Amino acid sequence: MKYNATSASLNEMEGSTTGNPSAKYFQIKNIHVQPFWIVEEVLDGDSLKVKQEFTKESKEIRLYGLDAPEVHLSRKMREDEAKSGIPASLLLQYGMMSLDFVLQVAPPGTRVTLLTEKNNQLDFWMRELAYVILPNGDCLNELLLQNGWAKASHNYYCTRLPYFQEISRLAQINKQGIYQYISIF
Repeated sequence: MKYNATSASLNEMEGSTTGNPSAKYFQIKNIHVQPFWIVEEVLDGDSLKVKQEFTKESKEIRLYGLDAPEVHLSRKMREDEAKSGIPASLLLQYGMMSLDFVLQVAPPGTRVTLLTEKNNQLDFWMRELAYVILPNGDCLNELLLQNGWAKASHNYYCTRLPYFQEISRLAQINKQGIYQYISIF
């Protein structure tokens, strides 16, 4: 009897053998699954206000592992302007484009599942960090990065950050989203 070794496919290594694009997120160690949330308001390209479908509890969610341009003139907008050398007025336009993308894929009323890493639940401002899983199984965080409407950021660390950095770089190389107009932001 001869033994034939086989190697794992990319889907198996990513933990997604079911065909569900978000399966790899549910397999993160110490992940807290919160189903039955509804998008109440899209605040910008990386923040949402959500409401629990049954208890009506409301909270602000910051997306893990990414940063999108701001949609209001603020302290952060001035910091981003100084770091990137891009005028605030232009960053503001890119922020609105990012916001529009989120409104297209997760408009108010969209039912979502929130996934939070138990060891990394809150940001500096005490907002809950989350992967946002859409009804079709896509991860909103991943869609923003793949389509170039946000960039990977270690400021909102998560287990999937190395993967997010990779897909963010691919969006930059392929001139997706904001990268159609500028090479960095």
